[in-house]
Amino acid sequence: MTTKSNSPAVSAIPGSNDIAREVLPNGLIVLARENFASPSVIINGLIQVGSIFETPDSAGLANIVASALMRGTKTRDFDTLHETLESLGASLGIGGGVHTTSFSGKALAEDLRTLLELLSDALRNAAFPADQVERLRGEIQTYLKIRSQDTRSVASDAFRTLAYPSIHPYSHNLYGEPETVARLSLSELIGFHEQNFGPRGMILVIVGAVKTADAINLVRAAFEDWQNPTQPIPPTLPPTPRLNEIRQQAIVVPGKTQSDIVLGWPGPARAELDFQAANLANNILGVFGMMGRLGKTVREDQGLAYYCGSRLTGGIGPGPWQVTAGVNPANVQVAIDSIVAEVNRIVDSPVSDEELADNK
Repeated sequence: MTTKSNSPAVSAIPGSNDIAREVLPNGLIVLARENFASPSVIINGLIQVGSIFETPDSAGLANIVASALMRGTKTRDFDTLHETLESLGASLGIGGGVHTTSFSGKALAEDLRTLLELLSDALRNAAFPADQVERLRGEIQTYLKIRSQDTRSVASDAFRTLAYPSIHPYSHNLYGEPETVARLSLSELIGFHEQNFGPRGMILVIVGAVKTADAINLVRAAFEDWQNPTQPIPPTLPPTPRLNEIRQQAIVVPGKTQSDIVLGWPGPARAELDFQAANLANNILGVFGMMGRLGKTVREDQGLAYYCGSRLTGGIGPGPWQVTAGVNPANVQVAIDSIVAEVNRIVDSPVSDEELADNK
C-alpha cells in the first residue's frame, strides 16, 4: 500500500501524511519522502543480518563481511566502485551491527539511479577480493590493539561481560577478538554473505528532491529481482536475567594516568512500555545541561571527573543503560559512590516539576 500527501507543503517533521510506504514482493520495504529544498537525495536503511548470526568461534564475522561489501563486487573492483562515487560527488557506506547491517548514501537527485545500482551491486554481488579482505583484517586487528590500550574501551568490554550472560550477543565485542578475526577464512565470509543477506525485512529510506513514485520505481529496478531462499529469520535473543547482585571488576592498563568507570545495567528494549519514561529519566540523570545531574554533581560540584554522563541504548533488545566517567585513579571509589548516590536519588525521589518540564 502506498500513501502520499496531497499537499505541496513539506512539514519540518516527517509524518504518516507525507511518507510513502511500499512493500515489494520480495519483502523489501521502501519509505520515501519528497523534499525539494535542495537538489540532493539521501538514502538510508538496513538489512536484517548482524553479529546475532555468529557463533563465539566466528566473532567479528558479520562486521568484516559488512565492511568488505564496498571493497569490490563481481562487476566492479574497488577502484571502479569508488571512482564512480567520486565522479558524482556522492557517498555510500555500509557497516555491521548486532541485529542489522546498515547503509547510507548521498547524491544529487539526478544520480539516484546510479547510487541505488551501486548499493544493489555491493549488497548482492560482493566479491570479497582476497587482497582487500586481508587489508581489512589488518585494519580491524590494529583497531582491536588500539582498543586494548584505551581505558574507556576496556571498561566497556568488561561491562558487557558482567552485565549479560556469556551466550548473549550483547556480551561480545562487535568487532570480534584478535584470535577470532585472525582465523576467519575467505570461504566463511562468502558463505555468511550468501546464506544471510537477502531482501526480506530490508528497509530502504529515500528523502530528497525526487518524486515519490519515481523513487519507488528506481528501487524496484535495482532490487525487485533480488531473491535469497536461504535467508534465515533473525534468531530470538536469549533471556537477559535481571542483575540481583553487584558485579565489579578492576582492570589495570599499564602506563595510563586516567581511570575510566562504566557502571550500569541492562536497560529496557526500545519497544518496552517504559522505554520513554526511562529515556526521560536518563536525560535528567546524565544528559541534559552539562550532562545532567551527574555532570553537575560529580564533575562540577565535587570535581571528581573529567567527564561524567549516562546513556540509554535500548534497541531491539535490552541494550545497556550506562554511566561513564573519566577520573583520577585516586578518586575512583569516591566517584563511584557519588554516581550511585545520584542513581539512587532519581530512583527514590520524584524529580521537580521544573526539571521534568525542561527535559520534556
